[in-house]
Amino acid sequence: MTVVEGNKPERGHMWSRKDTMAQSLLKSRVLLILGTVFLTITLFPVVRMLALQLYSAMSGSYIAGHHSVLLINCPTEQVAKDIGRHLMEKRMAACVNILPRTSTMYYWKGEIQDASEILLLVRTRTSLIWKIIESVTAVHPYETPEILSFPIEDGSLTYLKWIDVAVPEL
Repeated sequence: MTVVEGNKPERGHMWSRKDTMAQSLLKSRVLLILGTVFLTITLFPVVRMLALQLYSAMSGSYIAGHHSVLLINCPTEQVAKDIGRHLMEKRMAACVNILPRTSTMYYWKGEIQDASEILLLVRTRTSLIWKIIESVTAVHPYETPEILSFPIEDGSLTYLKWIDVAVPEL
């Protein structure tokens, strides 16, 4: 501190200390605002999901898209049964239908292919789709297995609640 006549501090020195404190306070506020924005953006999906589940539980209504149906094509009935059983044992599916042999045409490596396939219809929670895709891809014999997901928009509430009981949230 610079002392001038009468032991009074110099005015310029006081202003620089105030400026430093103001800048420090401004930086703190900016960091707080940026942190709040970051947390809001990252936590929004979780908070939204919890709010929707709470609303659904309180009102007894269904949240569209909470459940999904997956279509998975398999080369043989045995592969379809193995994949279906795998999903059921891992509690990733509430129900798997194995539909009879279908005739399939598709482009593969620039050529039209003809094949017969077995179709699986899988009912599950939408939140588990990526786990199912990873799990099925790991055991499926195709290089590029067909795994398609369709959200359930509405349906029998008792059936949809049964899916929640049969397939716990992981």
